[in-house]
Amino acid sequence: MHGAIDLHCHSGPSTMPRLVDHQAAFEQAAAAGMRAILFKDHYYPTGPFAEMLKERFPGRATEPIGSVVLNNAVGGLNPYAVEHALKVGGRMVWMPTQSAANHIREGHRKVLLATKTPMRKPTAITILTPHGELLPEVGEVLDVVAQYDATLSSGHLHISEIWPLFDEARRRGVKRLVVNHPTYTVGASFADLKELAGQGVWLEHSICMFVPGRFQCFGTAHLQDVLKAGTLAQSFFGSDLGQINNPTPVEGFRELIRLLLNLGFSQDEIRRLTGDNAAEAIGLASNARVAVQTFEQAV
Repeated sequence: MHGAIDLHCHSGPSTMPRLVDHQAAFEQAAAAGMRAILFKDHYYPTGPFAEMLKERFPGRATEPIGSVVLNNAVGGLNPYAVEHALKVGGRMVWMPTQSAANHIREGHRKVLLATKTPMRKPTAITILTPHGELLPEVGEVLDVVAQYDATLSSGHLHISEIWPLFDEARRRGVKRLVVNHPTYTVGASFADLKELAGQGVWLEHSICMFVPGRFQCFGTAHLQDVLKAGTLAQSFFGSDLGQINNPTPVEGFRELIRLLLNLGFSQDEIRRLTGDNAAEAIGLASNARVAVQTFEQAV
């Protein structure tokens, strides 16, 4: 756990039922020796909470990090919301999740994002015109991400939207690109993972989908397959935890580490998957070790 980084923590307060709030998640991460934790909420920027925790707990080795998700609640593809979020503790910008047209099409998934009380139904957001071109406002968002040297996440966009998005992001100077749970909702194939990794895209896999809990949906064979396709060099794990009736984010990381050890991964490989790669993906100084076993050859 020492040096681990969670770039996908769903703590509260939130309109969704949460097991821990941002402060509790931060304190638990700090007690476990984690290097950083990034707070994600589908409806509001979390940077102010990260800044508050830095002031409230000076000297902690664990860094709290904010982010913003471009759903309807912040105006969708809104460069003003992005700029403000990045000025106040934010380091990652997520494309739409709950409001993404791709997410809404997968209606059976919506139960996983149920709010405590009914809310206004989302208006579907796509980043493409009917002719498959990027909307002008997407370019404005990408320019702000590049200006503040932030990390861009593809959110819950479909893989067919991600290719043109990332091409344009690189053209406009965005340095760090992440696809979250690429084989869940996003619709990426193993061939897509291989191509994305070859382009230097970071592939984050959700711990909650591999360890016991109400979101577990993949087995160990799938875990090894996605890491083989996406390579250890470009893959890492985020908890995607914080919801009720699930492990805490820290507990999720511990379960994952046990799982990886049982599967025969080395300590260097596990450090890479739980911390070093995430550090590079979010723009922290890397602690990556040179001597990492070649997992792809061992599978």
